[in-house]
Amino acid sequence: MRRPQALTVVDTVQKHWEHFDHGADIGVRGIGATKAEAFEQAALALTAVITDPQCVAEREAVRITCEAPDDELLLAAWLNALVYEMAVRHMLFSRFHVELKGTQLIAQVMGEPTLVRRHQPAVEVKGATYTALRVAPFNGGWLAQTVVDV
Repeated sequence: MRRPQALTVVDTVQKHWEHFDHGADIGVRGIGATKAEAFEQAALALTAVITDPQCVAEREAVRITCEAPDDELLLAAWLNALVYEMAVRHMLFSRFHVELKGTQLIAQVMGEPTLVRRHQPAVEVKGATYTALRVAPFNGGWLAQTVVDV
């Protein structure tokens, strides 16, 4: 008699970003296999509030570091650091590499100067809020989300 083979089911988390409705503001959500990947995807969702991330070339690198006492506050600090860098450098970013070391985030982001004709920015993001702020395990991976003020 032949014994049935054991099947191994492996849930793999597909990294992605998405928006969710929240009144007059916009929710940004990143999902990834790791917490760092979820933070990267949340940053991509932030860019997508403004323009299509695929229209943003990876011409210049910017290093960003921030620190906070917990994961949720670190997500808000990270997104607010991106908003700050976009504003002072007049840039948009489309690629994010995040390293998390305890309560510290170290990132290299790639992007280019904002060109209104090319990027057609839809709105200006004022900052990340603490509304719906959540960083947590999710379906075998990680979720990082918050609402941004536009």
